Amino acid sequence: MSYEKVSQATNVIVGTKQTVRALKSGHVLEVFVASDADPRIAESIIHTAKEMDVPITIVDSMKKLGKACGIDVGATTVAIIQ
Repeated sequence: MSYEKVSQATNVIVGTKQTVRALKSGHVLEVFVASDADPRIAESIIHTAKEMDVPITIVDSMKKLGKACGIDVGATTVAIIQ
């Protein structure tokens, strides 16, 4: 379900830096974080999302998350934006 939600979204941001930037600007509706990502990076995103009161969904695979976004590499984080 989570991967389907990402693949069907029209406005997504892929990657940690862009996700943090979007979170701080207040444009994020939901954040997806891969559980197999580097724990330090994942914790940073989760912490920022909680501060901004944005829903967080944990998915099991960076590779599947990247594929859901239409890229050929894994994605640590993906944000659905307004």
